[in-house]
Order: sequence, then structure tokens, then C-alpha cells
Amino acid sequence: MKVLTLSDEIRLPRPEQGTAPGVQHHSCEHPGCGKIAGWGFAKPRQPSHWFCFEHRADGERFL
Repeated sequence: MKVLTLSDEIRLPRPEQGTAPGVQHHSCEHPGCGKIAGWGFAKPRQPSHWFCFEHRADGERFL
């Protein structure tokens, strides 16, 4: 059993602090979309490809 410590908690950035270190903003790679992309696809040790919810099926070819 793993015991969680304070450092294991996810901390969301506060608006006054800007973007937290390590937070990346990705745009959908579907041609002509450009929405915020929360679905990443990649094989191990390969570059990631990012798609929005609507176009997430496009990412299956990168797995």
C-alpha cells in the first residue's frame, strides 16, 4: 500500500501565478481545427500528437 504525501497532491495553478511549470498547452492537429487538445497519442520514445475531443479518433493512427 502506498502512502500519499503532500508532494503527491496535484496542485492547480492560480490565475495570478500564470501557468504552472510543466503545464503544456496543446492545439488540435486536425487540419483547420486548432481547439485545445487534451488527447495525446504516441508510441514509446516518439513525439506526441495532440487532438481535441471531437478529433481524438485521428490520433489512433499514432499508436
